[in-house]
Amino acid sequence: MKLNAPGILAFAGIAAFLSGCAGNSKKETATDTALAADIKQHIAVLANDSLLGRKPFSVGEEKTIAYIAAQFKKMGLEPGNNGSYYQDVPMVEIKLANVPTMQISGKTSLKMEAGVNFVAATRREVPTVELKNSPLVFAGYGIVAPEYKWNDYANLDVKGKTVVVLVNDPGFRAPEKFFKGDTMTYYGRWTYKYEEAARQGAAGVIIVHQTEPASYGWQVIQNSFTGSKLYLQQADKHMNRCQFEGWINEETAKKLLADAGVTEDMRAYARKKDFKAVPLNSTVSVSIKNSLKYSTSHNVIATLKGSTTPNEYILYSAHWDHFGINKPVAGDSIYNGAVDNASGVASILSIAKLFTQQKEKPKRSIVFLSVTAEEQGLLGSEYYGTHPVYPLNKTVADLNMDALSDFGETSDFSITGKGQNDLDDYIVELTKPNGWTVVGDTKPSSGSYYRSDHFNFAKVGVPALDLHNGANAIGHDEAWGKAKLKEYNEKHYHQPSDSYSDTMNTLGMAQTTELMFKLGYKLSNETTFPGWKPGSEFKAIRDKDMGK
Repeated sequence: MKLNAPGILAFAGIAAFLSGCAGNSKKETATDTALAADIKQHIAVLANDSLLGRKPFSVGEEKTIAYIAAQFKKMGLEPGNNGSYYQDVPMVEIKLANVPTMQISGKTSLKMEAGVNFVAATRREVPTVELKNSPLVFAGYGIVAPEYKWNDYANLDVKGKTVVVLVNDPGFRAPEKFFKGDTMTYYGRWTYKYEEAARQGAAGVIIVHQTEPASYGWQVIQNSFTGSKLYLQQADKHMNRCQFEGWINEETAKKLLADAGVTEDMRAYARKKDFKAVPLNSTVSVSIKNSLKYSTSHNVIATLKGSTTPNEYILYSAHWDHFGINKPVAGDSIYNGAVDNASGVASILSIAKLFTQQKEKPKRSIVFLSVTAEEQGLLGSEYYGTHPVYPLNKTVADLNMDALSDFGETSDFSITGKGQNDLDDYIVELTKPNGWTVVGDTKPSSGSYYRSDHFNFAKVGVPALDLHNGANAIGHDEAWGKAKLKEYNEKHYHQPSDSYSDTMNTLGMAQTTELMFKLGYKLSNETTFPGWKPGSEFKAIRDKDMGK
């Protein structure tokens, strides 16, 4: 089926905006409505049902990446990967061939029902996983962090055992200072919990879901951790990972801990300085059957060559994928991902057009990268980070666009992980003429810095920025904006209801797009490289790459 995309609107009145980028100090008082309309039309295409939720390995992928590449070509951008608009990303799809079973036996045998009180899967590329009577042990937060003098696995042999661990880290809502307080460290991310359990040699790992420290409800676990999952292909077939990785709900965890004598608040218990792992006097048996499919997904990449220093690069990133067709909710089974992340792709397409309309071309090259499989664990950006098309030490910055708010303009902006690098300072300067304010994460406990593609650029040393509108909605009070953010997170995030509507307000998206364009344009005409701030865990990597 051929997708007939709407035409792109001309940018009415954009001249004043562009003159501001070139140094005009006149204060802009409103977001350009044509830019907002341009973004909206791209979202209408990318979140259309005909793209089937944009899941990798699907017809939806073929249509999605063809649309993005066609837009780049239409603008006159060069193919970004040695004559191609695509970068191959080899992955394996591990699809559950049965409903996983879990049986917990002990003082009280617990009835376990897949999707209701547990989810379980495996990364191992095998047709069957059968784990029988693996002893369960509560390993607190499941963290080994020498810099914080913290080791939940101290004197604990978990070989053959299954560890039960808490989401987030000990700093969350702690009465005294732990880690970074309510700002989640990477030790709090569920991905880290699985990685560390595997390093410790555990047979299985189960994370306890609690809505507040996880920052999302159980329905996100149901939708995001069931069905088929994609992983980057690995030489060892992922046999270094635990036999299974899973979650249980809080009610089930309380029963398990109570049977072992732990009846107080589990987070408070696990953050005690003298915490020691607790055998739960129970065993778990898990059965998982898989079907395996090896295939190749694609990042989409285009380049605008710099006029004087084309071997230095400003990189814009946004993930094109979502969850495809999945569990029906209110009769809808297509997970369109209009905000997450058709909005980000629409933004970089609009930014690309702005760059091509400049009379003064950027001195450095501009790279536009739309990556695959972010929803599967940031896989497309991870692959680019480990297989870069352009040298990382010549990549000035990554400017990432993900899930831009759809409730209109705001007078404030939020930088994910604010305080990490010099890009923050650029944004502060760019917002001053409008009197806008710039804050850090609106919810630092959610670990947002580790939840989008900018993280994989940070991991390899490239200063990375993720920018969003704040909550001070123009024309409304802050409470209204916060309510809108909460409504999206609780009702639409990773749900079929994250879909396109003609009533979608994209003026706030255009605000963020303008700022990110201005930042990239400024960086493209400089000769210096922004760096990481003292104390950032990514500074040493960059310094080494830059020969410092």
